[in-house]
Amino acid sequence: MIVTLLALLNACNDPNNLGMELLPSTDLIEVKNLVEKSSILAYTFQEEGIRTDEASRSLLGSMNDTLFGKTDIDFATQFRLQSFPDYGTNPVADSVKLYLYYRFIYGDTVTPQTFRVYELEESLIADTSSTQGGASDYPYFQDVDLKSMASSQMIGEIQYTPKIELDSASQDTLYQLIVIPLDISLGEKLVYADSLQMVNNDVFLEYFKGLYIEAEKQSEKGSILSLETVSSSSFQGSALVVFYDNDENQAKEKPDTMLYPYLITQFSARVNSIKHDYTGTPFEANLNSELEEDSLLYVQSTGGLESKIFIESLSSWRDSTRMGINKAELIFQIDTIASDLDKYPPPSRLLFTYVGEDGIEYLPADNSFHPSFYGGYLRTDDYTYRFNITQHLQEIIDNNVENLGFYLTTVNKNSEANRVVLKGSGSKTGIRLVITYSEFL
Repeated sequence: MIVTLLALLNACNDPNNLGMELLPSTDLIEVKNLVEKSSILAYTFQEEGIRTDEASRSLLGSMNDTLFGKTDIDFATQFRLQSFPDYGTNPVADSVKLYLYYRFIYGDTVTPQTFRVYELEESLIADTSSTQGGASDYPYFQDVDLKSMASSQMIGEIQYTPKIELDSASQDTLYQLIVIPLDISLGEKLVYADSLQMVNNDVFLEYFKGLYIEAEKQSEKGSILSLETVSSSSFQGSALVVFYDNDENQAKEKPDTMLYPYLITQFSARVNSIKHDYTGTPFEANLNSELEEDSLLYVQSTGGLESKIFIESLSSWRDSTRMGINKAELIFQIDTIASDLDKYPPPSRLLFTYVGEDGIEYLPADNSFHPSFYGGYLRTDDYTYRFNITQHLQEIIDNNVENLGFYLTTVNKNSEANRVVLKGSGSKTGIRLVITYSEFL
């Protein structure tokens, strides 16, 4: 008994021998690394229409990008009552103005933009799915014809040069304001509305359906504004404001400036119409084609451009029962020169999805752990986007998913206008898949 105990203690003193007598001599593990590039194919495609209603920020403007072509974005929205408007005795509409706030622009701050305002004649329908827990029955996509829903009579126009200002202390971007004077006829329509037309918002929105703002197409340069439209507890948001007078105010010794705001709230329908024109772009000849791989990839938000990717070597890992995937990282390298990062900042995050057997795009299983684990965030130290697809590759090995291809798109598709140029797999520092795996010998 004592001899046996001493022998066991001696074995435990050598950590390299611990447990070795319990394993067959063939069960040794070798860790290997593989960098795969040659089997990766990537192409630039135009993204199918995206939803443009109730985005976190609405977009407006026109931009002519020499590399990514033309982008034109119009905007339409509802305005809601906050309370029953009491305009007093013998009210008179003095003026009516549209206030549009924004903080971010994409493009230049030199080219003036021309915005024209029209009253909607056809009702917008708000997406109530977020408040009712269901899917919206009335989604709007980027090809919606907002102009056809509005009157042909313009009621306001402004030429405005976008600008950006930073807070000197915090360096936060300050809110900027566009004020568009509108025809007094709209103010009179609101001031003189019958009380029955303002009993609630459903009735009011049939009476005044909202406004459509059109951005004049730019022949060169230009920009896209990210509008801060929705009111909150700390920010009134963009609004339509009627300035008026009445008998009670005139009876005062010093009459006030009286106003009533109609706000854009979280319950207001807010819709963008987005059009792209890629005529004359460097990728036009190969766009939407898998016949010839381009040396560069073009990814753009606003329902613009995405990359279609095939990694043929992944299928060769199937049924690798004596292998375990420690990590599989897919790396995309930004072409910093072609992207022109100072003028056109890249998206803060990209989205990598795989194609299922039903043709629908799905997020890899790695995303279920945590978005930061899955990745796709812009790394400014080396200007790459990196995706952890370890679990997805393991699912291919386990025959749980097919290797039918992938798509690379932007995350914020309808609330920002950022774009980026990536190096293709043919480049030395282009797309690469780095796999660390354990092989049981």
